[in-house]
Amino acid sequence: MSNLIATLRVLPESPEVDLEALEESIKALVPPYMELHAIEREPIAFGLVALNIIVLTTDDDKGDVTPLEESIQAIDAVSQVEVTDVRRTLG
Repeated sequence: MSNLIATLRVLPESPEVDLEALEESIKALVPPYMELHAIEREPIAFGLVALNIIVLTTDDDKGDVTPLEESIQAIDAVSQVEVTDVRRTLG
């Protein structure tokens, strides 16, 4: 069994969304079998900033990022969530 690195792009509802609070909400949703590696901010346009959530997980059934994606989408301040990258790690 190998490990995966997955990146999820989270778009807030508006530029007025408190990104610090949104980051904390997302951190609380990461399941114990995943490791939150980083949260990076990516300016999009007109003051809107996306959050790129990078998690480490396994490639078995438990490592599926879909439940995390759905949990983040359920946050009121979130407009859209998409998995933008999934890679297998070496070693």
